[in-house]
Amino acid sequence: MKKIEVVAAIIYKDGTYFATQRGYGEFEGMWEFPGGKIDPGESREVALKREIQEELGVDIAIENLLCTTEYDYPSFHLTMHCYLCSIASGEIELREHKSALWLTSDKLEDVAWLPADKDVIDKLKSL
Repeated sequence: MKKIEVVAAIIYKDGTYFATQRGYGEFEGMWEFPGGKIDPGESREVALKREIQEELGVDIAIENLLCTTEYDYPSFHLTMHCYLCSIASGEIELREHKSALWLTSDKLEDVAWLPADKDVIDKLKSL
């Protein structure tokens, strides 16, 4: 089975978490934490800052690793490293996603998350 390793930003502000809705591909319309693949030779942190700059046009401050989650999708195995982050500079601009929301922890389950991201929700609720 193909293995994919990605990083995801759990961006928070004023007691809310930033969720994005996929605008393309197999999982279009489902919700996720923004991020993406790690390029060869990149550290996870460098990859995460690059991906968020590409997708959202903002610079982030990475605070700490929240969790690493593993999930078997039908066509690949995903390893996702999730970091708590805040926006260091810039205004969010949706470049790849169709929609986005700031959700309080009690509203996190109000959207249809991708399966791997559901594990992260459980971790956030225990913070």
